[in-house]
Amino acid sequence: MSLGSIISWIVCGLVVGLCSRFLVPGRQSMSLSMTTVLGIVGALVGGFFYSLIRGASVQPFSLASQNWYGWIVAILGAMLVVWAYPHVYPRKWWN
Repeated sequence: MSLGSIISWIVCGLVVGLCSRFLVPGRQSMSLSMTTVLGIVGALVGGFFYSLIRGASVQPFSLASQNWYGWIVAILGAMLVVWAYPHVYPRKWWN
């Protein structure tokens, strides 16, 4: 794994995380780095569920190809993760 692919995963995770935070109703109090991590995790979760339903994708997750539905699946998976995060790790009253 090269440095360029790691940076692209981080940038894509940030974009997916920001889109999912915008689409999930309510206030999410989390940092930008947590948004990026949840975006990456959500993309993996969405891809996993998609592969269970449709099988593995032939083309990789890319902007250059006609694989635009990968972004939709990643955002839907990230929405699920962003919605579940405060339920799994609730904020303490002293935070």
